[in-house]
Amino acid sequence: MAENNPEILIRPARESDAADLAAFNAAMALETENRILSPEIISAGVRNFLKHSEWGFYIVAESGGQVVACLMITYEWSDWRNGLFWWIQSVYVRPEFRRLGIYRKMYAHIRQAASANGNVCGLRLYVERDNQRAQTTYSSLGMSKTHYLIFETTELNNDFVK
Repeated sequence: MAENNPEILIRPARESDAADLAAFNAAMALETENRILSPEIISAGVRNFLKHSEWGFYIVAESGGQVVACLMITYEWSDWRNGLFWWIQSVYVRPEFRRLGIYRKMYAHIRQAASANGNVCGLRLYVERDNQRAQTTYSSLGMSKTHYLIFETTELNNDFVK
C-alpha cells in the first residue's frame, strides 16, 4: 500500500521500464475503455517507441525504487505556431498510488521541460468524455477544453489492435 505522502522521483523512462509501461498501458485500456490489448503488440509498441526519441518520450514516477506511474509525450508540429505541441498520452498511476498528487508532479515536470525546450507552443491531451475525475484534475492544473473534436480512422493495417 502507498503512504499518504510517498517520496516520488520523476525521471525519463528507460528500456528496462518497458515491461511496466506495457502493463500500465494494458491496465489503462481495460480500465478506461474495457479493451483488452494484445500483450505482444503493446510490449513491442512500447519497446519500439523507447527506441525512437524523435517520436516522443515517456517519463515515470518512482517510489521506493518501484515504477508507480507513467506518462508519454508525443510530438505534433504546428505550422500555424512554428512550434511543437507536446501531447500527453498513456497516463497511468497504479491504483494504490492515486490521489496522492503523482500526476500533478509529472505534469509539473513536463510543463517545466516544455518551457525550457524553447520550441514547445503548448501541451495537449485527450480524455474520455465520461472521465470526470480526470477532467477535474486537468482543469485544476490550468488546462481547458478546446473547441476541437478528434476524428480517426484505424482501418489502415489489420496488424494493429482493434
